[in-house]
Order: sequence, then structure tokens, then C-alpha cells
Amino acid sequence: MQLFPTLCSFGAAQKVTGSKHLITSITGEKILLDCGLFQGEGKDSDEMNRHWGFEPREIDYVILSHAHIDHTGLLPKLVKDGFTGPIFCNSGTKDLCEIMLLDGAFIQKSDLKRVNKRRLEKGQPTIEALYDEDDAFQAISQMSVVDNGKPFKVGDSTWVTLILNAHILGSAAIHMKLLPLEGDAITFTFTGDIGRDSDQILDGPFPFPQSDYILCESTYGDRLHSVNEDVKDQLLKIVHETCVEKGGKVIIPAFSVDRTQELIYLLDQLSFEKALPTIPVYIDSPLSVKATNIMAKHQEEFNPEILQYIIKDGNPFDFPQLHYVSKVEDSKAINTHEGPAIIISASGMAEAGRIKHHIMNNIENPNNTIIIVGYATPYTLAGQLIQGKEEVRIFGDLFQVNARVERMGNFSAHADYLEMIDFLSCQKIEDVKKVFLVHGDTDVMDIFAEKLKNKGFKKVNKMIWGEPVELR
Repeated sequence: MQLFPTLCSFGAAQKVTGSKHLITSITGEKILLDCGLFQGEGKDSDEMNRHWGFEPREIDYVILSHAHIDHTGLLPKLVKDGFTGPIFCNSGTKDLCEIMLLDGAFIQKSDLKRVNKRRLEKGQPTIEALYDEDDAFQAISQMSVVDNGKPFKVGDSTWVTLILNAHILGSAAIHMKLLPLEGDAITFTFTGDIGRDSDQILDGPFPFPQSDYILCESTYGDRLHSVNEDVKDQLLKIVHETCVEKGGKVIIPAFSVDRTQELIYLLDQLSFEKALPTIPVYIDSPLSVKATNIMAKHQEEFNPEILQYIIKDGNPFDFPQLHYVSKVEDSKAINTHEGPAIIISASGMAEAGRIKHHIMNNIENPNNTIIIVGYATPYTLAGQLIQGKEEVRIFGDLFQVNARVERMGNFSAHADYLEMIDFLSCQKIEDVKKVFLVHGDTDVMDIFAEKLKNKGFKKVNKMIWGEPVELR
């Protein structure tokens, strides 16, 4: 029996994605915080997603911070490889996982069909999917719903509380009380991805209890979101310039959860105010359609502003020009539409799904605009567009970037460094023994670490993949 619990990261350690953080209790129980997919790492992503660094059969429990695929996407593979224990999460996260994990299985299947065809043509061996739909269903069946803000026991020596943090529906910081062999309980909090108090839809983020150790995300640890631009006015300006003045299309890659719903809500407001031009708005993603329905059912997480708007307008995710598209044939038909339109489709990094087809069909037309509304790693299609690449490869073919590319960072669901520091301000800094940084690029972590030290946090370290640290 060890004297103190330990923490070890097997994902998002000096990387932005792939969240997997292993707590080992003094009684040897292994508690995995998140089980995410590595994304946006180019050719390395597949190899990274096939190797755990630990034995799945030895994991006793999983606790989820939220449903994003870089935090949950390897749950079906974990189950496939031998994990049989419970997966603790709140109801919003479970509802989203039920659609997102199955969607992940479907995307893998369709993408690998195309990839393996090319590999066979080159005489290369085919690639096996990480998991299939049966594995996803099994993972979902192992999920155990817990209430936000109410402590629950995990194993023999650990108490856990989920505290909503406004990143997406159901997203929460994970606060833990870990018993050492002797002495007082050790308090530990994994922030998960920290949301913003300016979120259009969600309430929070809420303060978390005093902690000895904090495992903190650092995605935007080197930047500030603009406070000068009103996103609604900015979006309307781009739509008017593109669709009214040029007769073109606005293409928006957007994550199916939260980002898409924020965009719909803003467009709903513009429609209600009679400011939105009379053009069709397509939400072209079966996952986005389902996620919007789930979001509408969880008003207990909504902020006061949208609740007031609902009283005035009714459904904040529906207006006359809006068309939800699920069928493949209807998606293909959008590209034959010759007039102006707004097309919102997943994925947010434009790495998979129908959005790649829409970008491919519209990127060479200078009358069109592509709006990037969130974080994208450099290797992804969205990331290359942000970098200003004049030519990009889509489905193996090169396309000239003639369309206008705009960045709207204020749509980000990630807190910037001031917002993250504000989130941590609920803590009595002198009582925090150490802050561990994850979910960020190395250079960004260095910058954020200095900012935290300047605020009084004594010790700020970057987690190293596979290297355990003792929580004493």
C-alpha cells in the first residue's frame, strides 16, 4: 500500500487533446479522469490513440469532465480493451455521449473506408477502426449519472464532486477528496476545460472548493479574447457583406455541441430583430441536430439572459429561415443551391464530417466567406485556413483558397488567460501546494505558468506524459 495518492497523465500532457489523467489511491484503486481522443496531430494521431501507457483492465473507475471527443472519444476502446467498471458523469454529459460516441464510430467507419481503399491501391495493409458501434453502446451502458454539486463516493477512499464550469452542456470541474495513509484528506481539482462567464447560453462557471492540488487546463494561456467586438454585430456584418453584397455563401465549421447552438441562438436573435437577411440557414450535421435537441432539454444549466429570451421568443433554436439537415441527399442538395446561404456544419476543426465537402465546394469562390469560430490545431484544415495558407489539401486534392477567411475568436468556449485566472481566484492561493498544467502547447504552458506565478501561485509545473507525481 502506498502512503499517498498519485497523479499521472497519459494524454493532454503538453498536448491540447487526448485528456487522460490517472489517479491511484492509497488502496491501489485506479481512477481515470476523462478518456479522450488525440486530435489534430496529423499522421501521429492514429498511432497515439492506439497506445494507452496503462492497462485498461486495471482501471477501476472513470470520471468525465465533459462530453467533447478529446475527453471521451476513447471510452469505447477502453471498454473494448477490457475496462468493466462504472463511468461517472452528470446527465448532460451522458446525453451528449450517447450521440457523440456513436457518431465517432460512424465517422471512423466512413473515413477508414476511403483511407483503406487508397492504402490497398498502394499495396499497403488496411487500418482497423479503434472501435465500433457495439463498443460505443457498451461504454454508454456503463455510465452512471451523478448530480452536480453533490459529493459521491468512488471506491474505498475517495469522494468526488462535479462543479459546472460553463464550457459546454454538462461540463464540470472534478473536485476530489483523497485519503492518505495518515493525516487529513488531500483535496485535488481537475478544472476540465474552463468555460466563460460570457457564454451565450450556459450559466457559470462556478467556484470550486479549496484545493491542495489543481490540475488546470491551459489551452488559451497566452491570449485574450477580444472585448471590443460584439459577436452578433460582427456576424451580421460578415453575412451582409458576403450574402447580400456579393451573393455568396457563409460557411462555418462549428463543433456540434455548444458552438453550433450559440450560432443558432445569435441568428435567432437577429431574425427576431428582423435584422437577418432573408436567406436560408442550414445546420448540416445529424450530430448537431441531435445535440441541439438535447441542449433544449437541459434548461437547468441555462443562464438568466437566455431564460428571459425564451419567455419572450419561445424556442431560441428555431426561426423561419432555419433548416436542420440530417439526410445525406439533403446535404448534397445544399451544394446545388445557387443563391446566398449560411451553412453551419461539423466538425469545428474541419477535419471530418460534411463540412469538408462544403469547404471543398466553396473555397475557390471569392464571393464566399469561411468563418473559423473556435480553436483549431495547426495540422487541421481549419488551422491551415487560420494560418492564411493559399492552398489546402481536401480529400487528397489541392484547392486554392480564394474565399475570404475570417476568425471570430469570441465564439470560443475556452476561457482566455485572464478568465482562467479569474476561475482560480476562488482559491486561497497560499494554501495551494502546486498547480499542474495540461491541455496546452508547451510554449503556451510556459507563458501561462509565469502569469500564475505572478499571481502568487508558488509552484506551477507542466505534466509530463507517463510520469507520476505524488500528492502529499
